[in-house]
Amino acid sequence: MSSPLVLGIVAHVDAGKTSLTERLLLEAGVLDTPGSVDAGTTRTDSMDLERRRGITIRASVTTFAAAGLEVTVVDTPGHPDFVAEVERSLTVLDAAVLVVSAVEGVQPQTVVLWRALRRLGVPTVLFVNKVDRAGADPDVVLERVRRRLTPHLVPLTRVRDAGSAHAEAVPVPLDDETVVLAVAEVDDDVLRRWAEDRPVGRDRVRAALRSAVRAGRLTPVLAGSAVTGTGVPDLPAVLARVVAPDRRPRAEAAPHRPAATVFAVDRDERGRRVWVRMWDGELAVRDRVVVGGRAPHPVTEVAVSRPDGLRPEPCVGAGEVAAVRGPAARVGDTVGTPPARARYRFAPGRLESLVTPEDPADRPALFAALAELADEDPLIALRRSAADAEAAVTLHGEVQREVVAALLEERFGMRARFSPPGVVLVERVTGRGAALERLGTGGNPYLATVGLAVAPGPTGSGVVFRPGVQPGRLLPAFVAATEEGVRTALRSGRYGWEVLDCMVTMTDSLYYPRQSRPHQGFDKSMSTVAADFRLLSQVVVHAALARAGTVACEPVDRIEVELPAAALGAVLSAVGRLGGTPEGSRGADGWSLVTGTLPTRSVAELTRLLPDLTGGEGSLVTRPDHHAPVRGEPPRRRAPDPDPRDREAWFRDAAR
Repeated sequence: MSSPLVLGIVAHVDAGKTSLTERLLLEAGVLDTPGSVDAGTTRTDSMDLERRRGITIRASVTTFAAAGLEVTVVDTPGHPDFVAEVERSLTVLDAAVLVVSAVEGVQPQTVVLWRALRRLGVPTVLFVNKVDRAGADPDVVLERVRRRLTPHLVPLTRVRDAGSAHAEAVPVPLDDETVVLAVAEVDDDVLRRWAEDRPVGRDRVRAALRSAVRAGRLTPVLAGSAVTGTGVPDLPAVLARVVAPDRRPRAEAAPHRPAATVFAVDRDERGRRVWVRMWDGELAVRDRVVVGGRAPHPVTEVAVSRPDGLRPEPCVGAGEVAAVRGPAARVGDTVGTPPARARYRFAPGRLESLVTPEDPADRPALFAALAELADEDPLIALRRSAADAEAAVTLHGEVQREVVAALLEERFGMRARFSPPGVVLVERVTGRGAALERLGTGGNPYLATVGLAVAPGPTGSGVVFRPGVQPGRLLPAFVAATEEGVRTALRSGRYGWEVLDCMVTMTDSLYYPRQSRPHQGFDKSMSTVAADFRLLSQVVVHAALARAGTVACEPVDRIEVELPAAALGAVLSAVGRLGGTPEGSRGADGWSLVTGTLPTRSVAELTRLLPDLTGGEGSLVTRPDHHAPVRGEPPRRRAPDPDPRDREAWFRDAAR
């Protein structure tokens, strides 16, 4: 029986990863002819929009059998706007193939992907693609890989006639001296044997190589062409011998203790389904499973990815990928206890765009459609703006905006307008403040007393709510309603941005117990209900927040710019002019690497300037780093309606 392997094929856009997947399927006999990205005929790009644009937008799954493995390939997007789709897919992999073009070499997204793979501990094979293209130079590309990614490479193929249509990738034997020397750098036993001029057999090299690759100390390099097929048949063999994890016999699995990760949500003609990667045990039809800590839900259908497509099965087992119906799971949810690296924490979005329908009558339907898209992609954080006149979504860039607009039109039949994306700010508490609203005084229309104190919290702590002295004095439902009101109110601070990293403590409370008039049932007019605490707490926490004070903070990215040394001065000047802070630079062989920070709002402008500043040879890699106070008067986001910061208006319009 074939061993299952979940494999990710990742790359910077246009490096050829989808074409490589098609070639692997062809070599395995799954396809009769390879699909074409340009022609929109690839198997993994199943969305009409993907085929039309020639890019991968959503991670897709396909399976083939080769070299004693049943390989389930997760084909991920390459465009930086969809990096979140890639990151959450990486968490469910056994191994990855990082594709690099033999012409363009290491590109910004290549660096981002490499670091994510290393952070998650995913064993990785590097595949240098397009060796048949004019201008291809695998040797130069490997030197750039050593400089930008890792010096610990072991090339397992050699390329003849690179840069021509006749380019050929030839396997390198494991006992070749170049392989032995590369392995000896990370394995003491192999090094000792080589230094003592003793033979190092292929089996010993393979064992040492396998151990080093799985530990992340060494990266195998293959080369070839997804178009001509040269070098591609060597890839499954290397995966089987060097990368694939050991599998325990299936009988030893724990069928009653499934462990799985939800890594995608989509919809087909039959409705919603969730994609799971099984780590252990089995998940069977009619099982009642706890997903994400919520109440148990029955599994109504399991379709396992096989070489001939998705096949309905009674269950899915360890190492397999399946589309499951029934559980109301979200991306990132888990069943049981998967490996620690399979638990992905989604960073908040940093760009926001307001969306309005071209036809005002479509406003309710637009929000429902966006909610469905946000359900499939947790990084499309959807919120209603003031007075429900517009919906606001977080985005990663212009391409993603175009994709969302196209999906709204194709899938839901509505046209929408998007405002230019703006950077999403946050607010942080600067001091301490407290406020109190008493039952029956000062125009308070709610049958409740609420006192709250606000104080700064540690960076990254979010909002921490503390009941204070209320447990035992206040009904648990009223404590929960107060917390709900506090968290709702803090989505819009003094400047309209979400308030983060603060502690809110309940300091006082009072309520009317459940009462009824003589010979009548429960009377809400004389009894406190949870809504009293939920609504009143929003006014109180904003009053406390006004006394504590907040500062609006903008997101800041950490940047790395690789560039010719001659362009160093011009780039440093541009970074400073755009509000960034260069922190250091180092160089070798005519190249420099500049590191520092830059406000997220300036990243697009630096990206635009870089080709002219570096003669087209510079590359920029960014990642979210921290938030910093905005200089000067910060931009304001429109307040909700009704606005709990306006006490009188709230008491008038937010009826109990």
